[in-house]
Order: sequence, then C-alpha cells, then structure tokens
Amino acid sequence: MKPFDYFLYGMTAFAWSTSWLPLRWQLGVVAPEVSLFWRFLIAGILMMTFTAMSGGTLRLPLATHLRVALLSLFLFCANFTLFYYGAFNLSSGLLAVVFSTASLMVLIIKSTIDREMPQLQLMIAVIFGIFGVALIFLPELENGHAPIISLAFCLGGTLIFSLGNIISGRLQSKNISVISANSWGMLYGSAFLAIISLMRGHRFIIEPTWKYLGGLAWLSVISSVIAFTCYLTLVGRIGPGRASYITVIFPVLALLISQRAEAYEWTIFSIFGLILVIIGNTLMARSVPRPTSKTPALNRHSYSHNSE
Repeated sequence: MKPFDYFLYGMTAFAWSTSWLPLRWQLGVVAPEVSLFWRFLIAGILMMTFTAMSGGTLRLPLATHLRVALLSLFLFCANFTLFYYGAFNLSSGLLAVVFSTASLMVLIIKSTIDREMPQLQLMIAVIFGIFGVALIFLPELENGHAPIISLAFCLGGTLIFSLGNIISGRLQSKNISVISANSWGMLYGSAFLAIISLMRGHRFIIEPTWKYLGGLAWLSVISSVIAFTCYLTLVGRIGPGRASYITVIFPVLALLISQRAEAYEWTIFSIFGLILVIIGNTLMARSVPRPTSKTPALNRHSYSHNSE
C-alpha cells in the first residue's frame, strides 16, 4: 500500500474505534431516538454539502428515492436505535466487538437466502466469531440479566445492519452512487427518527453539556462523514478484501479505550474471546476475493459497510 492508503486506513480505524465512547455519552437526558435524529440530520446536511462540492449528483429517480428510504430504515434508523438502547448496560468496547461480527451475519443471511453452504473457511470464521463473543460476555453474567438484554439489543442492531448491507448490494447492482444515496439516506433516517420520537412523545432537546455536544459533533462529523468517506476511498484504492481488515483492528482499540475511560476489566475469558473474534474476522477478510481485471474494486459509487 502507498502512504496515502495507510493514512486512510489509520483515519478509518481511529474514527470507528473512538465512536463507541461518544455514543454512550449520548445516553441519559435525551431520548436515543432524538439524539440519533440530531446526529443524522447534521451528518446528512454535511454529506449533501460534500456531494455538491465534490461534483456529485443529488438527483435520483423517484423509484430510487423509495429504495434509499427503505435502506435508511435499516442503516440509519433501526440498527442505531437498538445499539443506543443496548449501550445503557454495556461498555463501549463491548459494543464494538458485537458490531464487528456484522460480516459474519451477512454470510449467514446470504447463505440462508441462496440456500448454499458457505466455504469451510467461512464456516470456521463464523464459529470462531460466535464462540468469541460468547466468551467475552461470559463475565458479564455476574452483573445480572441487564447486560444480556443489552447484548440482545446489540445483536438485533447488528442483524438489521447486516440486512441493510444486503439491501445496499441490490442498489449497488443498479449503479447508484453510494455518496448520493447515503446523503439522502441519512436525511431519510433522521425523518423516520423524528416520526418515531413524536409517536413516543419524546422532547426534541439537546443536553447542554460538553460530553453530549462533543459526542454529537464527533459522531456526526468523524464517525458518520469522515470515516465513511475515508473507508470508501480506501476500498476503491486497495479493494474490499484488504480494507475489511479494519474490522480486526477497531474492536481491539475500542476495548483499550474502554479500559482507560470506563475501567473495563479484562479477564481470561474476554482475552481469549477477543482472540477468537479477531481470528474469525481475519478469516472472513481473507476470504473476500481481491479485485482482478475482470472484477474491479469497489469505488466511491459502490456500497459498502458503514459504522456506528
């Protein structure tokens, strides 16, 4: 890789690793749906501005708008809402570990839909990932049922995110610009979150503290716009296979941040479980074919994974 590729790699890993602690800063006074509304409203406006300034098009056919609106329910609404509620009883590092299994879930879903057995290496990756997450959360059983309920929320959020990525693949096959679609998608997501907030009687407020405002700015700008743009650029330059190794890096960094900021305690189970998750994600990343002359790499107009 060239020096600029390492810069993109580092920026993406840094942004994704540091997004989970600001996510927990959003909890408390403001309802999760309202915090997400502010986040994606800001991110959507920034993405719109970026798209316009970079020469991209924001004009999409009506049918495409409907598909993007559906996609936003998965990628910019339901999955994040579940993660925010799951974060009440879990450390930020554990949230990152659960989310890093998204590629494993995509494999399971696609194999079920296609009714095809995955390759042996991919099956081993899934097994390692499942057992790894189970071991990491084993010490959490000492804290009662609350962490397990939160784990269920996060697994549900990861499942919905994975379904969203499969839907996004359908849009990719129609050559729809990922930058344009996600600019609209974030705004559609904020609209859905506003409707949900109104239906649940939430107040549209902002907590006037440096943690909340700083976390909101970080999640909107760094985690939702800059990281997304850097990752797509990286995928276009080195291919999705090598770029996906980021899923190996950011859970480790997120847990180290959690250890420092939230006094997360390592156990033999969590260490061994993290090793299994890393092995599973590595096997999954190695199984993604590198682009060839017949299979071009994804570019900025192709769909790929986003982050919390």
